[in-house]
Amino acid sequence: MPAVDTTLQSDLVELRRALHREPEIGLHLPRTQAKVLAALDGLPLTVTTGTALSSVTAVLRGGTPGPTVLLRGDMDALPVPERTGLPYASEVPGTMHACGHDLHVAMLVGAARLLCARRADLAGDVVFMFQPAEEGPGGAELMIAEGVLDASGTRAVAAYGLHVVSARERYGLFASRPGPLMASSDTLRVTVKGAGGHGARPHYALDPVPVACEIVLALQSYVTRRHDIFDPVVVTVGSFHAGTAENVIPAEATFDATVRSFSPTARDRVRQGVVDVVTGIAAAHGLTAAAEYELGYPVTVNDGTEARFAADTVAELYGPDRYETMPDPLAGAEDFSYVLREVPGAFVFLGACPPGTDPLTAPHNHAPGAVFDDGVLSDGARLLAELAVRRLARG
Repeated sequence: MPAVDTTLQSDLVELRRALHREPEIGLHLPRTQAKVLAALDGLPLTVTTGTALSSVTAVLRGGTPGPTVLLRGDMDALPVPERTGLPYASEVPGTMHACGHDLHVAMLVGAARLLCARRADLAGDVVFMFQPAEEGPGGAELMIAEGVLDASGTRAVAAYGLHVVSARERYGLFASRPGPLMASSDTLRVTVKGAGGHGARPHYALDPVPVACEIVLALQSYVTRRHDIFDPVVVTVGSFHAGTAENVIPAEATFDATVRSFSPTARDRVRQGVVDVVTGIAAAHGLTAAAEYELGYPVTVNDGTEARFAADTVAELYGPDRYETMPDPLAGAEDFSYVLREVPGAFVFLGACPPGTDPLTAPHNHAPGAVFDDGVLSDGARLLAELAVRRLARG
């Protein structure tokens, strides 16, 4: 295993903790952007900032001409109140870097420093993509629209990103897989419309509540009976609202569901299927239903060649025990999917559960108690840099 650069590690820890204290949400992250710009200051980079969002794009020109490789780190936090008790805990009420994006920023800055030091040896260019709004509303798509994939003057031939996890994977373990890695994420919004009335005389009304409840249950049966278990779909109703009092039949009932799938085929099929279930059941009871299906992030798909390349690079850098091929994709979603839809590449998870903590019981990403250990920062930065160096060398 390569020796840890203690100066680099110390600097990245300082940056990560500064970001963690001042988390920001969404497209506009002025304090985060300022910290990134300060961290990149003095490096031989061409730096630009976004228009529709507070992104940072930095381009490193290699010593000899060649292709372009893109490295990405997302920057935004979540509307989650922090409950870790860390000395560098969030100072912004109700906001927390609960998904580890502060580590991603620090690792990408570290990769930039490492690659700038090797600039003369690079056979091509590297684009560093510092992206807001991964948690929504999709900053990667906006950065692509503003030209990040072509920031060097030529389209990137490969793209790589890392994502830390506070649970599930042991500390320091890199994990990924070829093909589908994470699900698409869509939203189904339903309003069942009936006719209100007195709770004691339901036969004079058209009660939307039991119909909406029947639809919720029917959606679960639809998933298990109409979709291949080897190309799965997940439909989860997370919000259900109806009525104002126990003895009043409301005029309508509403619910929202998240819909996850792992292939374009399944996604297309479920998109129409859930709407048919909603409208058909409502009609069977003499009611109507409005079903809005909102497309979200697409499936995150690792290119097979690039995924194997990332796995081999981890094994050569840190040893084969530091990499694990995931048997199955995750049902979470990720807007790096927009990048991988345009450019072949790989997305890799990195276990950041603190040593001595059981990753099977530790709080997961997005939890108020999620803790990510700083010790992985230099390893993540080194991997990103090495992926760029080796991919450019391939031409």
